[in-house]
Amino acid sequence: MPQVIARFLALRLLVSMPVVLGILFLTFMLIRIGHQDPVAMLAGPLADASTYQMIRSELELDRPLLEQFVVYVKRLVHGDLGRSWQGGTPVLQEIVTHFPITLELVVLSVGLAALIGIPVGIRAATRPNGWFDQLSRFGALTAFSIPTYWMGLMAILIFFYLLRWAPPPMGRVSLEVIAPPVITGSVLLDSLLAGNWAALRSAAGQLILPVACFTLVAAAPTIKQTRAIAIEILGSDYIRFARASGFSRATIRRMALRNALAPVLTFLGTEITSLLAAASLIEFIFSWGGLGQLGLNAILQGDFAVVQGYVLALALFSVVVFLIVDLAVLLLEPRSHRRA
Repeated sequence: MPQVIARFLALRLLVSMPVVLGILFLTFMLIRIGHQDPVAMLAGPLADASTYQMIRSELELDRPLLEQFVVYVKRLVHGDLGRSWQGGTPVLQEIVTHFPITLELVVLSVGLAALIGIPVGIRAATRPNGWFDQLSRFGALTAFSIPTYWMGLMAILIFFYLLRWAPPPMGRVSLEVIAPPVITGSVLLDSLLAGNWAALRSAAGQLILPVACFTLVAAAPTIKQTRAIAIEILGSDYIRFARASGFSRATIRRMALRNALAPVLTFLGTEITSLLAAASLIEFIFSWGGLGQLGLNAILQGDFAVVQGYVLALALFSVVVFLIVDLAVLLLEPRSHRRA
């Protein structure tokens, strides 16, 4: 089995590398052939032609596009993602600093969505078109139809501005609390490790609204996907045989959950990667300061170096997530590897 897993991971990594390189190439070219001119944004409206040329030369934008891309890839091999064109800080440092912030938000949200969506989907599938099924489908459709940014704004309006139940949406910890030293990048975990209980309570309070919004967004498709998978499984021959043999409804649900776990895990992997890419608006609304907000600001400011690093981080994260998911599916369903 260890040899099978090693061969499996090696094959997946081999297939993933051209995909990541292709994403890098497309991103590199698209942001350079767009209408946004970063040199004009850096130089300002009063700069003369010599200043424009000097900045363009410093940023190496005066070279041919393919040559720029080859140089960029060579630097990537040595771990150099370049420097931010706006702040001058290394892009790798920016990503390492901001990535755990977004990861904390996304992992908590998808975890809660799985705890809600999978049992609800299984329960709805046991009695299709029953009252619980109709109610869960209506709730999932409603949550799925609401734009994420609008949901975040309404949550702030209702729970902070009107009801005063939530703290101000200004970062990950209250300004009145001393933040813990950075250990993992997650304020919640760092506060727990440092024993800073005031910061822990503040971080938990700040997490409630953004995590609730993301959980609703992730739970809606999870319910629909789990329901569809469970209905197909519950209609299979071995489930019919189990019913005919007199197995209890709880036992049949456990059997359906066991067989639905692999496709649902694959779907949750897709949810994690899609939410990480879509986190920019929620982070902007709640002043979260994570990777999504970093990428959005870089796009708006024309900071190509940070945009490239942001896309690379998303691509590599997706590769890692799907490797973990594929490995989990392999362990759950060893026959899937033989069929592949």
